[in-house]
Amino acid sequence: MNLIRNAARILLGAALVFAGTGHLTFARSEFTAQVPPWLPLDPDFVVLASGVVEIALGCALILLKSRRKSAGVLTALFFIAIFPGNIAQFLEHRDAFGLNTDQARAIRLLFQPLLVLWALWSTGALPWRPRQESNPKSAKAL
Repeated sequence: MNLIRNAARILLGAALVFAGTGHLTFARSEFTAQVPPWLPLDPDFVVLASGVVEIALGCALILLKSRRKSAGVLTALFFIAIFPGNIAQFLEHRDAFGLNTDQARAIRLLFQPLLVLWALWSTGALPWRPRQESNPKSAKAL
């Protein structure tokens, strides 16, 4: 199970570094299109700042061993913080990254909670233990 968790954590970290790099470079205009117009901040600033945060979180997920759970919690909080922007994209029918239908935007919303769980589970911040079968021999001994 540790191998699977570590692989999931590293994969999520790499995805965040890639996405953050996209915020700063090749996908900047696509990310800018996703910033809600009602947000009282410059859209370009939001894209650049969130890109830096994504790169930092991705690196933390990959590199930090002693603070792995903290990195997972911070990553989950980041995913929660950007969720209103994803909802706004759906409600305001804004296209970006090929999400050009309400159905595609709605499906994306369903995956956001999975990202939160992925960040928590892969770092051990959300403990998961397989169900233990009861041992009939130990029950008889009582």
